[in-house]
Amino acid sequence: MLQNKSIYLFTFFLFISKILLPQSEVEKNIQILFKKSLTEGKSYEWLDHLSNKIGGRLSGSLNSQRAIEWSKNELENLGLDKVYLQPVMVPKWIRGTFEYANIETSPGNTINVPVCALGGSISTPLGGLRANVIEVKTFDELFEKKNEIEGKIVFFNRAMRADLVNTFEAYSEAVNQRLQGAEIAARFGAVGVVVRSLNLKLDDQPHTGTMSYGNLPLSKRIPAASISTNGAELLSSMLSLNKNLKFYLKQNCKNLPDVKSYNVIGEIKGIEFPNEIMIVGAHLDSWDLGDGAHDDGAGVVQSMEVPRLLKKINYKPKRTLRIVLFINEENGQRGAIKYSQESKIKNENHVFAIESDAGGFTPKGFSVDSNDDKFKIISNWSKYFKPYFVHYFEKGGSGADISYLKNEENVLVGFRPDSQRYFDYHHSENDVFSSVNKRELELGAASIVSLIYLVDYFKL
Repeated sequence: MLQNKSIYLFTFFLFISKILLPQSEVEKNIQILFKKSLTEGKSYEWLDHLSNKIGGRLSGSLNSQRAIEWSKNELENLGLDKVYLQPVMVPKWIRGTFEYANIETSPGNTINVPVCALGGSISTPLGGLRANVIEVKTFDELFEKKNEIEGKIVFFNRAMRADLVNTFEAYSEAVNQRLQGAEIAARFGAVGVVVRSLNLKLDDQPHTGTMSYGNLPLSKRIPAASISTNGAELLSSMLSLNKNLKFYLKQNCKNLPDVKSYNVIGEIKGIEFPNEIMIVGAHLDSWDLGDGAHDDGAGVVQSMEVPRLLKKINYKPKRTLRIVLFINEENGQRGAIKYSQESKIKNENHVFAIESDAGGFTPKGFSVDSNDDKFKIISNWSKYFKPYFVHYFEKGGSGADISYLKNEENVLVGFRPDSQRYFDYHHSENDVFSSVNKRELELGAASIVSLIYLVDYFKL
């Protein structure tokens, strides 16, 4: 009987040593990671520099090159095993002088409205463009009115759905009018398009974003602009009173030949499984209207914090940790495509990747793109995040840049902060450093590094 009791006690203590003690170590290290991020973090300082000393970082611009050089230097200062630049050819589009538009209710009577050119759009004629307007909310409605479009400006006025709590879902339902509106309207003879800003808030800030002409020849392409939500409401109400009013648009943006740019890559070689690669990434480019603090400066500095914070707890990754700051996410994803192509040539094994590209707001959790078995493992880690109110662990999409790395075995994760205010800032002059809360940004960095730590500590 005594012998059996001894066996039970031994088994119990073995269980404690192998299961409970590692969990206690994990909890302690995550607690320290959060503490270090909140009390000794560099993310906010880095974001201040990226936003205020460099500014908006449109692909191919001088500012984007300055951001590349700055981030490379900062990663080198962290003492990583390797930091290098990966050449990428990117599109070069310039806005030119800022745009102007008005609504003409009768000859000589006009009301100015805020607009901005959509990324990739051509310019208007030198003297601007004035034409009658036809309003549509869906592509079905556009097709129904195709015989009325010749010689007119098409006004796409589909608002983001306010009843969807997930604002990214609302964005995805509305974004096709910005992406494809000009191409389709041009095929029906439109002379220009104006698209309602993708923003849940009523304000006077137009929101830009990329658009495409598809395979339209140059001669068939038409100017495309975004109008603020207040401007869209005004234009729509005035059209309901006067279908014959005219809209004037002037912009002198242009597309130039591709130029060389770079992905910025930093690496810590794994001490046990160096051929298994974990990525933490974000996109370094931004639009040119604000300084790209939320989109995606926050993701950039949170990614850069990962190796720095791991060093703070003297943790040496078992797997190779790679920080990738992708270029040209906003208007082409050339950086992500190039990285994926080079990785395939080298036959690299990416076991895990996480992307931060949803703003610097309060962390809520993660969306996981993986098989069911691996998702179950990751979702069980939610217990480590509950003390920090990070509860969201769901299957779903990851991120635009890391999506090119998807295969049947690996795990791709999207960092998910609170999304309710994101589209107030997205692609607009509102996206500036002052709109980012220091504590929220630092909590996000801590959440990301904690998940990386768990992935490396346990085997997926």
